[in-house]
Amino acid sequence: MTAGSFEHNFNSDSDHQDCDRDMSARESLQELQSRMSESIIGQDHVVQQLLLTLLCDGNALLEGLPGLAKTRAIKTLSKNLESDFSRIQFTPDLLPSDITGAEIYLGEDAAERFVFQQGPVFANLVLADEINRAPAKVQAALLEAMEEQQVTVSGKTHKMPKLFMVLATQNPVEQEGTYPLPEAQMDRFLMHITMTHPDDASELAIMRLVRGESSTSSTGEEKPIVPQSAIFDARKEIDGIRISEPMEKYIVAIVAATRRPIDYGNELARWIQVGVSPRATLAIDKVSRAHAWYHGRDHVTPDDIQAVAHDCLRHRLMLTYEASADGVSPDQVIDKILRKVAVA
Repeated sequence: MTAGSFEHNFNSDSDHQDCDRDMSARESLQELQSRMSESIIGQDHVVQQLLLTLLCDGNALLEGLPGLAKTRAIKTLSKNLESDFSRIQFTPDLLPSDITGAEIYLGEDAAERFVFQQGPVFANLVLADEINRAPAKVQAALLEAMEEQQVTVSGKTHKMPKLFMVLATQNPVEQEGTYPLPEAQMDRFLMHITMTHPDDASELAIMRLVRGESSTSSTGEEKPIVPQSAIFDARKEIDGIRISEPMEKYIVAIVAATRRPIDYGNELARWIQVGVSPRATLAIDKVSRAHAWYHGRDHVTPDDIQAVAHDCLRHRLMLTYEASADGVSPDQVIDKILRKVAVA
């Protein structure tokens, strides 16, 4: 494998002491967010949405300008969670086998002539850095693993780990020479999270944090990592979160507004070309229940739905040329939909 660039590490019990097993799943996740926020300053929303994606057994597309800590976010998550981590730097010369792995020929005298050598996608947390810089076949190979949580090589199926999440990143500028993800593939990401520049106070804190990291000895005591069992326990608890019929109808109404925008005014109809798919409905349902659980509620409220709507919808909306000409973003369209659609 000569194309691309890969990085791999594993946080296990032999490296760190496990977290206190008496800590509840919610406390473990809140502790994980607290640690990440100490390292990813001024991006609390991004940190929370990454954790919600992990809790929902989904994958996230993280978009932001260079230098906004996209890579640092997933590395910090891996550092504090019992996990196998790999980073794939996407480049135009990357091949699908560089992602999935390949059958290696061992010779005529070997007990098995061919053995499967796993690619970097076989990890708990996979950073697909600048996914739009790889050609369509490579993107498809990764997205198959995301959707099916398995890859097929030489007619044999190989399963992903039970804990598996892909965090794909892309740069919203410098699109020359890139391969934009088709809408059908974008739809497979549970959430599309955007990162913006930090405010002045956060910028100052970032400067001091990085300066302190470079001057602090690495021999300091490390905090115990959060075990994978906390994620699996949390998922079971999230399955028990109630969502009432009025809240179900509210989600459906939000989705329907993207498909029949004329019902909510000519302006929305002029902006929306194609509405979102049923995957959007399922995403809002799943992530809003995780959001309610994370904030200590046993049922979903309109606030939970509204808190996740943008990240679940922005990459699934197809806007018209008129919207682009007017400088209207998907977030502005979603804002208007949430104002127009009444809570059931």
